[in-house]
Amino acid sequence: MNRDRIDSLVESIFPQVLSHRLHLHAHPELSFQEYETMNYVSNALTELGIRHDKEVGGTGVVGYISSPNSSEWIGLRADLDALPISEQNDVPYRSKVPGVMHACGHDVHTSILLGTAAVLMQMREELPVSVKLIFQPGEEVSPGGANYIIDAGIMDNPKLNAMVALHVYPEMEVGNVGIKPGLMMASSDEIRIEIEGKGGHGALPDKCINPIAMAAEIISQTPSLLNQHQPKEVPTVLSYGYIEGLGAVNVIPSTCTLKGTFRTMNEEWRKSFFEHYESFLREIEVRYGGVVKLHRVKGYPFLENDPLLTAKVEKNLKEQLGEDQVHPIPIRMTAEDFAFYAAYVPICFFRLGVGDPNKTVNHSVHHPKFDIHSDGLKVGVSSMVSIVMGY
Repeated sequence: MNRDRIDSLVESIFPQVLSHRLHLHAHPELSFQEYETMNYVSNALTELGIRHDKEVGGTGVVGYISSPNSSEWIGLRADLDALPISEQNDVPYRSKVPGVMHACGHDVHTSILLGTAAVLMQMREELPVSVKLIFQPGEEVSPGGANYIIDAGIMDNPKLNAMVALHVYPEMEVGNVGIKPGLMMASSDEIRIEIEGKGGHGALPDKCINPIAMAAEIISQTPSLLNQHQPKEVPTVLSYGYIEGLGAVNVIPSTCTLKGTFRTMNEEWRKSFFEHYESFLREIEVRYGGVVKLHRVKGYPFLENDPLLTAKVEKNLKEQLGEDQVHPIPIRMTAEDFAFYAAYVPICFFRLGVGDPNKTVNHSVHHPKFDIHSDGLKVGVSSMVSIVMGY
């Protein structure tokens, strides 16, 4: 692997990569609605002379770069969708779509993969492995676009041997990357609890069954439930982010709704938690005399990087970027549908530093002021190319 050559090729195509990012950032589309993004990616691949399929899994695109030197295939994934967030950045490339923003960096991921494709096409005769360029829809919304890609048969025909993806990491300064073998990200489950009580006058609580009081007990007693049953070595989070009980100053409502998320890193505990949780809710139901209905939307599995593939990726990143630019990172309780691919092939998911050292605040992903240092695009392309060339 020639580090200087990769750097030179990345530098030469950087203006186009930056152009991709600025365009995509200004024209975000929500999950499974990425029609214009799909066409944009398709046109970019056509200009590069890359054979590809559109409408994969709905709005996905998959490109194919065959190596003359190997029958193995590695998949590189980028996600296409944006979030329902109103952008607050005052920049020329700010979102032109009201209420929609690339606040999670998927515009960056897509631009990096297009740049990677451009470099790999220039190195095509030297490729040690063939490459599938997977532009995936719907990462932000359950059941996850990864499932649509898998159902479309992209893991086969030809069969993939490994998959790699990156994700922006504003907490890390640009020029650096973070990586971790083994457990890295949590599973995710959406929780909705509908509580039915008996409404009435706020001055007559003894005549009512207050669903807000029931909700308050559910929230306040959840930590005790976790402390009682949670395996100590298994990271776990249960948080509630929504409560609605439409009463008034002197009106106790008849119903209340809670919504939250459950995250962990162990499938046995994930299953048994909901058994304990159901029993906990039944106790509250009986004690108050109301009705508690739990609705669970099972989300993404936990993400576990394959140790051997991750070691190889880490070695390549250190050779390309430098030993001091590659860092170990801790587990993270966020979730990622890239985890679904691990049921089929070894995977490696790593973090790309995009923090601007000249800013006093680098806003996190999902924030209306999230943005990146543009040099992160160069590092991302260099990283992906080095992973392929060192495979």
